[in-house]
Amino acid sequence: MSNEREILEPVEQQDLFTFAKFDEQAAERIGYSDYSYWGSTVRVFMKNKVAVSLLVVMIGLLAFTFIQPFLPNQKDPTKIYTDPVTGIQLRNHPPSKEFWFGTNSIGQDLWSRVWSGTRTSLLIGILVGIWEVCFGITVGALWGYVRQLDALITELYNIINNVPTTIVLMLLTYIMRPSFQTMVLAMCATGWLGMARFVRNQIIIIRDREYNLASRCLGTPTYRIITKNLLPYLVSVIVLRMALAIPSTIGWEVFLTYIGLGLPLDTPSLGNLVNEGRQAMMSPSLRYQLIFPSAVLSLITISFYVIGNAFSDASDPRNHF
Repeated sequence: MSNEREILEPVEQQDLFTFAKFDEQAAERIGYSDYSYWGSTVRVFMKNKVAVSLLVVMIGLLAFTFIQPFLPNQKDPTKIYTDPVTGIQLRNHPPSKEFWFGTNSIGQDLWSRVWSGTRTSLLIGILVGIWEVCFGITVGALWGYVRQLDALITELYNIINNVPTTIVLMLLTYIMRPSFQTMVLAMCATGWLGMARFVRNQIIIIRDREYNLASRCLGTPTYRIITKNLLPYLVSVIVLRMALAIPSTIGWEVFLTYIGLGLPLDTPSLGNLVNEGRQAMMSPSLRYQLIFPSAVLSLITISFYVIGNAFSDASDPRNHF
């Protein structure tokens, strides 16, 4: 029996263990990865049907807002319309075939004023949002990474932040003549604070991790460490802040107009329209003057919020697969 077992064992070992053949093409194929960060981000985002639907709606809304003046049979948003028979202003005319959204208290076409006001508010929101993102991220990154600047920027932040934002906006609008430029400048003066503080706190958390220490030991420049090591790690949270910057700016514009410090009355904006509609909302037959601009404002705000949250989640590498 022992001799038979010794004879069978080499045979069984030969069957169980065989050398794998080297295949150069298979090795190339296994070592290749077609992973793309932004491609994966887009794929994850596209799976969120609600966010994609709102993105399509927002693209359509933005496109229509800017091409609306060039469409046929569009009325002037600042012109006061009168009855051709009596010559009386068409005040508070209800929605009809001629005036789709009706007219306001002095006979201006509300349809054209809503879209003109949307253009104005979106332009303010985009300009202030770009400033907030660019300047806020730059200051926040330097504030969080360069230790020599921490005390200086902290004092500057405390000085500006301890003064209520409403007071700053009120002072700037009082000092300068109310206009589009004044509104943008007033919001840019304080809009970057929240983004800078947020980015600074996030960078402090990750600035002393091993790969950043290794980069510093290798002599990597500061700007390269910030742009290559730190900010890409914060893409998901920064995207969310960027998406919320535009509706937040529009909200401030509405608030300033509500308290009488917004754009001039001859400049249509969502803030002016909401304020005008608020004054007429106590009359049931005139509530359309508040409903239409409020609906557009709500659609823009909700869409940016949902899209920003969805894209923030999609840009997180942990959600890629």
